[in-house]
Amino acid sequence: MRIAFFDAKPYDKPSFDKYGAEYGLEIKYFETKLNEDTVELASGYDAVCVFVNDTVNAHVIDRLCEFGVKIVALRCAGFNNVDMKHAFGRIHVLRVPAYSPYAVAEHTMAMLLTSIRRIHKAYIRTRDFNFSLAGMTGFDLHGKTVGVIGTGRIGRVFIDICRGFGMKVLAYDKYQAQGLDNGDTIRYVSLDELFSGSDIISLHCPLTEETYHVIDENAIAKCKRGVVILNTSRGALVDAEALLAGIKSRKVGAACLDVYEEEAEFFFEDFSGHILEDDTLARLISMPNVIVTSHQAFLTEDALSNIAQTTVENIVGLVNNGQCENEVCFRRGQAEDCKSGKCF
Repeated sequence: MRIAFFDAKPYDKPSFDKYGAEYGLEIKYFETKLNEDTVELASGYDAVCVFVNDTVNAHVIDRLCEFGVKIVALRCAGFNNVDMKHAFGRIHVLRVPAYSPYAVAEHTMAMLLTSIRRIHKAYIRTRDFNFSLAGMTGFDLHGKTVGVIGTGRIGRVFIDICRGFGMKVLAYDKYQAQGLDNGDTIRYVSLDELFSGSDIISLHCPLTEETYHVIDENAIAKCKRGVVILNTSRGALVDAEALLAGIKSRKVGAACLDVYEEEAEFFFEDFSGHILEDDTLARLISMPNVIVTSHQAFLTEDALSNIAQTTVENIVGLVNNGQCENEVCFRRGQAEDCKSGKCF
């Protein structure tokens, strides 16, 4: 079976080469992203493997079907970059629902600690032999309240980490995790109560119509003054302009972003020595209380291995058995996981 692998990076190849060889897959790596201009590269392949910033819209899906491509294999959990309504009944869409929730949750905590304890500033100072502590005062996490929006696998791991620091947790999720709310240190609350009661807010939910810009001007207005906002999920959960305004007004004390709404043209690429054309992103990066990493929360050896194994097994399982438990379908306006037999 021939796989066209888009948006390939050097760190992707070892794990996919390993598992691809085990299952007899022929993988062709393309550095370019999949979109309307590059979809022709998929001609002659049985499946395409895509990542978060590839574009799988109606035009791309139609061209893939014309080429005889049967499978879109996402090597990530989210599928907001796929036109699921158009894909339904036309092409199989598979995803990796969980790889290493620890990778993302630990990166989130690493960003939080770096920000509030000024680790990034200290590193730069001491490299210049500047050992002054002026402007380095942080605050304890112990006893603080963290609001966690999204209590899936990653959200729950992040909650465990926060509890290890002695933090209280306010949680929000449309579908509450059974047994998580203990009525004391971890409580499910409304979004308004989470906004008003949290010292820190961390986003771990998927991007849907309901969660689009869940952090916007109105949400920030309800937050405590000095709130710290963390986003390692999807960029469009945060209205970047509203966040920037909140930082400038001092309502937002700090922000840690591993994702950005308009990241597709910038993240994973080297723009050093170039002028960044996205003014909002440039202004955010220039803020002394903002930390931006380029969608790297997933990037651990453990996670990369899990992603490759699951992606390959998804493809092989669908081909050999006619079904895959990680297939994503679209029926009656709701995105859901289902057996492929229910989709076609």
